[in-house]
Amino acid sequence: MEKPQNPAVDWSRHPRILRTAVVLRSGGVVAYPTEAVWGLGCAPAQEAAVRRLLALKQRSPDKGLILVAADIGQLEPYLEGLSTGQRQTLADTWPGPVTWLVPANGRAGSWITGQFDTLAVRVTNHPLVQGLCRAFDGPLVSTSANPQGRPPARTALAVRRYFGQQLDYITPGQVGGRANPSEIRHLVSGQIARPG
Repeated sequence: MEKPQNPAVDWSRHPRILRTAVVLRSGGVVAYPTEAVWGLGCAPAQEAAVRRLLALKQRSPDKGLILVAADIGQLEPYLEGLSTGQRQTLADTWPGPVTWLVPANGRAGSWITGQFDTLAVRVTNHPLVQGLCRAFDGPLVSTSANPQGRPPARTALAVRRYFGQQLDYITPGQVGGRANPSEIRHLVSGQIARPG
């Protein structure tokens, strides 16, 4: 598969990306490369898929999950109620490696927000992930591909070692050049919840 940094490739039309999107729409759980590590993803509106993803990771549903999108427009339903200034703050850092905790407005299920009154959202700058979100036509759940307490997978081989045949599809590709997962910031307070 072509390198994800190749700007000439329309990833949203790549056969393997289209296949991943079909798997996601059918309620599947997939692995795909992100900016720094491999991620697990599923359709955020499909509670059963999210709960299966959480079980694979052995992650508590209380912790909440990140939604990743190709552009800010894909996140629009989740951003209703934000001020013009808050939206500009998001736009100033996207696409890029900053995940924002925005006030939850009821559009995301509790299986996404967990125990929190915020929702974690990010617009990716990884071309393959952008293409995947466009092929799926919306944001995806994005969480590191590893069982809780284990190091995040940085290769497809590590994903297979962790999860074997339990995933519905592993999207071919390469992680981006970042050494660390995205920084997480609170939109209202501006505090950094996790350094990048």
